[in-house]
Amino acid sequence: MSETSAGRDRLRELLEAVLDEEHRTLDEMAGGAYASPFHFSRQLSRGAGEPPVAMRRRVMLERAAWQLRRGSSVTDAAFAAGYESVEGFSRAFQRAYGEPPGSVPREAGPHWLPAPNGIHFHPPMSLWIEGAPGNARPAAGEVTALLVEHDLDDTRELLELAKGVDESAYRDVRLPGHAALAFDGPEESLAQLLGHLVATKEIWLASIEGRDVPPAGDDDVPVLLERHDAVAPRWLAMVRDVDRRGAWDDRLVDALCEPPESFVLGSVLAHVLTYSAHRRLLARHLLGAGAAWPEGDPITWLRRRTGGRP
Repeated sequence: MSETSAGRDRLRELLEAVLDEEHRTLDEMAGGAYASPFHFSRQLSRGAGEPPVAMRRRVMLERAAWQLRRGSSVTDAAFAAGYESVEGFSRAFQRAYGEPPGSVPREAGPHWLPAPNGIHFHPPMSLWIEGAPGNARPAAGEVTALLVEHDLDDTRELLELAKGVDESAYRDVRLPGHAALAFDGPEESLAQLLGHLVATKEIWLASIEGRDVPPAGDDDVPVLLERHDAVAPRWLAMVRDVDRRGAWDDRLVDALCEPPESFVLGSVLAHVLTYSAHRRLLARHLLGAGAAWPEGDPITWLRRRTGGRP
């Protein structure tokens, strides 16, 4: 279940065949993977420790439990999970969760069932793959914490500095043709750089927390400050929680991507920090007076926080 050196995401291909909405039988799953049912079932059982039909049934029940907690009717959840009758769904749900689906509280709560492979439904339309116990990639402890907190504080400082910039300097194209990441769009102005600094965390956090992707927000400086102040404590809390659980090797499979992609949580954090540093340096350059060293340097930032101590 590892990614191959040829650039293929084997995890994605495996899960896509098993969990495709149209693949409700073993024959359909195997057909989607261009394999015979016998070889497909043997490969999945050997690699994932769970037969494909059992894996699909369990993950669909997890999705049904999440839907019920969000207010779905038992009937809608049953048919969405692929059951032909509400009675059959209710019996399967009772066996799995120890309670009938009609008694599930209409509120957030755990929906994962025990799994031999760590593969679980993750809302709204994604999957979560737990890393192997004892194999979590370390967060480098205090160093990672400092990088994350410095990124958040420095972003806020840049937004405060941008309050003093006139509208033309804020929105005019000053870096023609620049785009750090093609899928994020152009970053030719100070407004676009600061907007991406905030939006990146909002979007990734929505995926990790299982929320809907937030709509594009206003990039006026006062609004960006409000959005940053809202997402910053949640982002920091997420990092601390993943680090506490040693879950940096967990994977999120984002089914909203086309095709679906899997992301290791540790690589997501490294990605955000890398491109955030790039954008912050460019924003300081465009801010002019606020760009002089040592402003923005983690060394001087930490000295200020610790009262001048090195």
